[in-house]
Amino acid sequence: MTTSPSIAPDQSEVLLRVIEAAPQVCRRHQFFVWTQGDFQRWLPHKISICGSYDRDQRDVVFDIFNSIPLPEAVVQGLRSMRSEIVQAALTSWRKGRSQAAVLSLQRDLLPHPMSLALTELGYDQIMVHGLTRPGRADELESFFMFTQPRADYGAASQQALDMLLPCVHMAYQRVCVTERQMDNGRGASYASSGQGLPRPTPITEREREILLWVRDGLSNQQISEKLGISALTVKNHVQKILRKLGAANRAQAVAKAMTMNALGAAHMQFGESHY
Repeated sequence: MTTSPSIAPDQSEVLLRVIEAAPQVCRRHQFFVWTQGDFQRWLPHKISICGSYDRDQRDVVFDIFNSIPLPEAVVQGLRSMRSEIVQAALTSWRKGRSQAAVLSLQRDLLPHPMSLALTELGYDQIMVHGLTRPGRADELESFFMFTQPRADYGAASQQALDMLLPCVHMAYQRVCVTERQMDNGRGASYASSGQGLPRPTPITEREREILLWVRDGLSNQQISEKLGISALTVKNHVQKILRKLGAANRAQAVAKAMTMNALGAAHMQFGESHY
């Protein structure tokens, strides 16, 4: 009889905190922030591609969350169910009998343009896992891909994803349902009133520049040194950004800016909402 590798006590605490925080995740920006905390200690990654079965489209629709820049062509490709990388990831997962699997771009997909683009950026290994629809073992309910430059995902990483998958699945499903309901509600409200959807106040170029440094975890003082302005000026800019984006804190501001693609196409972004 085989046994699973034991988990160190400190890692057990990390997993518990991740699971305890999951029920609070209802929006896309909350999902991103959740995956940037203890989640990173449990399963390090810089890009997550999350797919959920859309009953209206009768297909799995993908979204991408990335904390480092990616070319727009790569972003669009990773969000496509038909792309060679997503299809290869599905094949690897199914060959592994629906357990967490590792896809190697150099080994499995090097001739393809998108895998070449990713390998040039330092990506190779992609951790993949998913769940099938209840009673339909050949149809996906959700599918997830995690990667980062120069990743070395081994058996421990696969076990980590195996253990966390139900939690990730439930959190992302909740996000999809919440966003769909909110979008439907807004659409009906504005259609009945004859008004267009409200547009958030655009951030200025200076505010965008500050947000990029906030994304990288710099303090107000560190940002002020980078930009040659006072820390108080940076603080004032940050407060204006929070008000404009309706964000409660810096992490939420970055997440919302990414959702709006307010950081620019050349910088990190979420995929456009598909709900």
